Amino acid sequence: MRERTIRDVAALVGAAPVVGDRRAGPDVVIDSRQATPGAVFVALPGERVDGHDYLDAAASRGAVAAICTRRTDAPLAHLVVPDAQQGLSDLARGVVAEAKASGLACVAVTGSSGKTSTKDLLGQLLAAAGPTVSPEGSLNNEIGVPLTALRVGDDTRYLVSELGARGGGHIAWLCGIVPPDVGLVLNVGHAHLGEFGSVAGIAAAKGELVEALPAGGWAVLNADDPLVLGMVSRTRARLATFSLVGEPDAGELRVWADDIGPDELQRHAFTLRAAGVVEAAVPVQLQGPGRHQVANALAAAAAGLVLGLPASLVGEALSGATALSRWRMQLSPRPDGVLIVNDSYNANPDSMRAALTTVAGMRRRGGRLRAVLGDMLELGPDAPAEHRALGALAAGLGFEVVAVGDFADDIAAGAREASGVVWTVADRAQAVAVAGADLQPSDVVVVKASRGLALDTVADALASGAGDTTGGPA
Repeated sequence: MRERTIRDVAALVGAAPVVGDRRAGPDVVIDSRQATPGAVFVALPGERVDGHDYLDAAASRGAVAAICTRRTDAPLAHLVVPDAQQGLSDLARGVVAEAKASGLACVAVTGSSGKTSTKDLLGQLLAAAGPTVSPEGSLNNEIGVPLTALRVGDDTRYLVSELGARGGGHIAWLCGIVPPDVGLVLNVGHAHLGEFGSVAGIAAAKGELVEALPAGGWAVLNADDPLVLGMVSRTRARLATFSLVGEPDAGELRVWADDIGPDELQRHAFTLRAAGVVEAAVPVQLQGPGRHQVANALAAAAAGLVLGLPASLVGEALSGATALSRWRMQLSPRPDGVLIVNDSYNANPDSMRAALTTVAGMRRRGGRLRAVLGDMLELGPDAPAEHRALGALAAGLGFEVVAVGDFADDIAAGAREASGVVWTVADRAQAVAVAGADLQPSDVVVVKASRGLALDTVADALASGAGDTTGGPA
């Protein structure tokens, strides 16, 4: 946020008035170790620690004010509110409202999968046209969205928000903090099925984004997903659609890809085409692997075009965009020729299918495919069947499977039913030992599971050559 008086910060969060003109900003932090001179520290309660215990530490690093629920002896201004998290949200809401009045455009992205990759593409695309704030990593919840918004400054032209949901009403609430002008809905899949209860419940929650758009805004919808396209009736906004399979039938702006083709690492080139309020045909060469990245790029392109960016700039920016978030189809070629693909940030049935299909396309002459697969969390009662289907899919695509986690036996059972080679292991150390054994220069290994399994450590170990033996898996 721009620097302002502590008194003004107090007014935005609803705290008691503060005397004096001392200034606060630009940083707002929830970790005292990240406090900088002039920072506002938000004392959030936690399961194991209480932010109020760190007010002194934040002050020692230069913080001048704290949004908190009680007073302490720390030498900084105490902006006391009933709920510190709500205070953070109120501060972000006020900063965004102020910036929107000066011309800030807010773009929000949601979907069951692909949010973070699309956000990264969109952030780099918009940055080519003007100062842009976009989330770092996957800051898509009630803490991450306002913290990202509070990075908006006087010169910020675009704000990108990634919106996740753990239940109905979450996205609507986030849109109340950062009211979107453009909203992208990528897909409706099975992520968090256990929490929503049904795919229809997921669609209802994701559609809260298009309901929040103003009449003059733009809903950017995936024309290839019937549940997403069905959200048209839920918005007052203008309609833009995108498709992987040809020109969509609906939308004032229609965006699609022609001449799609991958290289040996499954990085796709295509012709970006647009019709309607914008007519365009420009070449794009993506840097990240996977056909699903073409759909993400089309969504980002549609958002850029409705915001008035030239098609040529859109094509150039997408072609130059790189992966900004770790552990998402991260390619690590080893000196011995083995390729490790780290896609361990998160997993659901749809993203597993996309990752395995992509890596299967990277198979090299004489080489093998190996997959370290772990649990897909939050699938509810469908979890055993979904993991069994995962194992069958991997084996069917030609992967040797190393299964780890609570659902390892289900993954293994599916792989065996598809006549695949499979090992179950007890923990990450065994996963490294088995997956890293007897690797040959042309082999490709992919590592994927939900974040809770921390399989990034397995991918990192494999990339460094750990587990490499000549005895083969056991």
